[in-house]
Order: sequence, then structure tokens, then C-alpha cells
Amino acid sequence: MASHYEAPIRKPLVIGNKGYHDVTVDIAAPVEGRANKHWWIVFSIALVAFLWGVGCIIYTVSTGIGTWGLNKTVNWAWDITNFVWWVGIGHAGTLISAVLLLFRQKWRMAINRSAEAMTIFSVVQAGLFPIIHMGRPWLAYWVLPIPNQFGSLWVNFNSPLLWDVFAISTYLSVSLVFWWTGLLPDFAMIRDRAVLPFQKKIYSLLSFGWSGRAKDWQRFEEVSLVLAGLATPLVLSVHTIVSFDFATSVIPGWHTTIFPPYFVAGAIFSGFAMVNTLLIIMRKVCHLENYITIQHIELMNIVIMLTGSIVGCAYITELFMAWYSGVEYEQYAFLNRATGPYWWAYWSMMTCNVFSPQFMWFKKLRTSIMFSFFISIVVNIGMWFERFVIIVTSLHRDYLPSSWTMFSPTFVDIGIFIGTIGFFFVLFLLYARTFPVIAQAEVKSILKASGEKYKTLRDSGKPMYQITKLKAEVKEPITDDVLMGEVVPTVGDKVGVSDLLSAVGSFDATTQEADDLKKVKGIGPQMEATLNEIGIYTFAQVARMTESEYNLLDSITGSFPGRAQRDDWAGQAAILLNNKR
Repeated sequence: MASHYEAPIRKPLVIGNKGYHDVTVDIAAPVEGRANKHWWIVFSIALVAFLWGVGCIIYTVSTGIGTWGLNKTVNWAWDITNFVWWVGIGHAGTLISAVLLLFRQKWRMAINRSAEAMTIFSVVQAGLFPIIHMGRPWLAYWVLPIPNQFGSLWVNFNSPLLWDVFAISTYLSVSLVFWWTGLLPDFAMIRDRAVLPFQKKIYSLLSFGWSGRAKDWQRFEEVSLVLAGLATPLVLSVHTIVSFDFATSVIPGWHTTIFPPYFVAGAIFSGFAMVNTLLIIMRKVCHLENYITIQHIELMNIVIMLTGSIVGCAYITELFMAWYSGVEYEQYAFLNRATGPYWWAYWSMMTCNVFSPQFMWFKKLRTSIMFSFFISIVVNIGMWFERFVIIVTSLHRDYLPSSWTMFSPTFVDIGIFIGTIGFFFVLFLLYARTFPVIAQAEVKSILKASGEKYKTLRDSGKPMYQITKLKAEVKEPITDDVLMGEVVPTVGDKVGVSDLLSAVGSFDATTQEADDLKKVKGIGPQMEATLNEIGIYTFAQVARMTESEYNLLDSITGSFPGRAQRDDWAGQAAILLNNKR
């Protein structure tokens, strides 16, 4: 049976002549094997940065917030800059996965897991800064709207700072459930491959009893779509509320209605850049070059270029509205940003966020791994400077020149920020060693449509089941095209079926009795009819299947790829055969 037609201009999303079993082995390898040298190098650097940050946090809490560079004029500075930066990075992760799922984009399959994990770990870093900024974090429960020892002390529900708490916690909850739901089939895969009893027990608990039944997959699809539908508007609402921290004030440079869409676009921009950074690192550290391909990197770069252009339009709109308003305070706020003491921060922001993404118009540059990695780092630096410019340059010179002052970060400010970056990568690298970083079940679902091996067969006009080297009836080799290292028979010779039957044995209706194959978990009425059509009727035939027969069966049927091997049809059939005897 030939596969459905697909336009030959589409490049394969999975390269390297991968079959279903290859996908499982490659994706499970970072979890099951030992960490390689690249992983230890990156992890060591991240751990040192994290420990430095922990030391600075301990010093801050034990000494006081006076160790920071804050002053009476610039009382929001390094900490709120880092908070908004981390929240922005966290937004794009779930958005990438949710929106691409809703639009059924196949290139999502290799990047969604890393993007979703990035959201969780970024929001964790963002949450650290408000807690540390309290000065006495052990009294953080005072912000809760509950009666306490001071009487009836209630939080101010009119404050957008409190809206942040509810919006970000809701977003974190939905993102966490969305991420964990997608991991269930992969936890089950690791569970079934586990050798150690302890490891099998742990992944059994994590997989929530996933069995791979059709009902499981149906619920999986339904829940994923519902959560994607919830997460998409949450992405827009959360950073809109973060922007209200500034837009609801009367400070020049902050009091503007463009902040909500401007902050959302900036969050998506920085988030896509961080995803690109992580993908480029993980494809090298975990040897996933065949799954996170140049095409994935290129598509991410196109999105970065587009969102960078949107952010650039927002900058121009801000400047125009400041001029058009005729308000001298607004005009001075933006003039001070570009020509004042912090001019270097403003022009760093413009260079990194507006000019650098425009290099992605050139295909040679956007398909270069090193250049893509460089630009992704530059964009994240630029987005940090954007938050710094918005906060510090709007505060350090207000209406009274007598209160003008400069802000300079201390080593504690810098150390805590670097510590959160280290903490983020420590979490991500540990996650990559315990959880599959690519959704193997979803990659398998697109393999026949977007795998290099199968696309090559289709482009040559060969049926999908013709993947063997010799005809069953003829002893001489077939003189056909060699594709991906395999000699493919001519069209019309169902060699795959013949080879499968020669391995598992044929069925003789005159001397043998057909078994009820539906007793094997994973074989339903339709699959049983398909197996009967091929010539498989008995438990004995199914029990003889090995990995090669499983792959051959997947190629012939074209449905439920990997199901036979995952459910161990041969093992089940052997048990049923023994019980029958």
C-alpha cells in the first residue's frame, strides 16, 4: 500500500533514515545512558553560577536589601527588571506549543517539550525576585488575604502587583498540567524499557497508569486541545497584566496604552530566542541533530525576525506618540533615554532587538547554527536592556531635579541575576537527564509523512511496504534503486508481506484453526482483519515476531506505528499460546 501523496518541496523534519525503534532508542538514550562530556561541561558552569547566586541571596537576606544598589529615587531597578525579563521568557514556551498544536504544525513535535519546560523553569526564576525583595521572606504569608495577628490586614486588590500574583500562578498551573500531560506517553515508554525495579516504579508513578489504549490516546488528544485553548489567551493576559504595573501609573514613559500589546510582543520575541538557545544546546548535548534539524532552527529564526520587527514598530510608535502628544515631560523622558546618562543601554536595546534580527532575512545566516545561537543570545541581552531602560531611565530623573540620581548595581545584584540563570540551566539539564526532551510518540506519528527515509521512498514512487532487498520467489538480488542504503524492489512486488510470512510462518486453513487475535492487547477488530488479510491468523505466528517483523508490519499496515512493539504482541501471544495448550 502506498502512502498518501505529499508535496515533494517539503523538507523532512526527521533525518538520518530513522525507523520507529530508532526514535525510541535515540530519545531514551539521554535518560537511560550516562551523561556525556558536553553535558558535564555545561552543567558545571551552570552549577557554579547557581551557587554564586545562592551565596548572594543568603548575604542579602542576612544583611538586608541595602546590599542592593536601590535608592530612594530608583526603588525599582535590577530586581524588577529581572522579574519582567524572566516572565517574558516564560511566556513564549507554552505559547509555542499551544498555538502550533492548535494549528497542527508538524515542526512543533521536536521543540514543544523544551519550550514547555522552559516556561516552568523561567516562572520559577521570576518568582524568586518578589520573594527576595520582601526583605523578610519568612513573613511572605502576610500578603495573603487572611486575618492575622495585626487584626484585619487585607491586601490591596486594586493593585496590579496583586493581579500579577493571580495571573502568573494561574498561568504556571495551566502550563505545568499541559507539560505533564504531554509527558505521560514518554514516561510510559521509559517505564516499559526500565531494567531496574526502582526506576520502573518511579516512572510507573509518573506515567499515571498510561497503557497506550485507544481510549488513553483519545483522552490525551482532548485534554491537550483544551489546555492549549486555555493557555493561549493566558499568555496574552499575563504579560498584559505585568505591563499594567507600569501603564496604570502616571510616570512619564510608563503611562501609555501601547504597553499591553508591546509587552506581549516583547515576551514572545525573547521567549522564542531563549527556545532557540536551548534547542541549539540540547541538540548537541543530547545528540538530537536528527530530530532538531536545521529546518527547525530556520523556522524559529523566521519567527524571531517577525516578532523583532513588531517590537521595532512598537519602539517607533512610542517615540511618535511622545512627540505627537505635545507633553514636554513625555518628550523629555524619551529624549533622556536616547541621549541621557543611560544612552548606552538604550542604543544597546535598539541594536540587539531591532537591527540584529534583520540579518535573518538572509537564508545563509538563518540556517547557520553558530550565527543563530549568537543572535538568540543577543536578542535576550537586548530584551533585558529593554526592561532596564523602561524602568531605570523613567525613574532616575523625575519632576524634581533635586531628587535626580543614578542607579548602579552592586555585586550582589549581579550575583543574584547570574545565579538565576545558572539555576535555570541546572533545572533544564537535570530535566534532560530524567525526562525525554522530545515527544517520541508525536515524532513517530509524523515519521511516515516527514521522515527522510519514507519521504525518499515516496518521492521515488515506491510503495511503503517495499523495503527489503530480495524477492521471496527469486534468489538473485533485485536490480533496483538503492535508497538510503536499502535496495527497493520494483512497484507491484509485495515483498514485505512475503518476507513477513516467511519469518512468522504461513497459515494453512485445512490443518490449522484461526485464533481470536483480539485477545492480544492492542489488536482490535480492524487490526485483526488487517492481520488476517496479510495472512496472520494464529498466536503462534504473532509469537514469532521480533523487532524486524514489527518494523515490517508497521510499514505494511501504515497504522498505529510502534504499537506492536510497545505492547509486546509477541510476548502476549506466547502466553496465550501456552494457556491454549
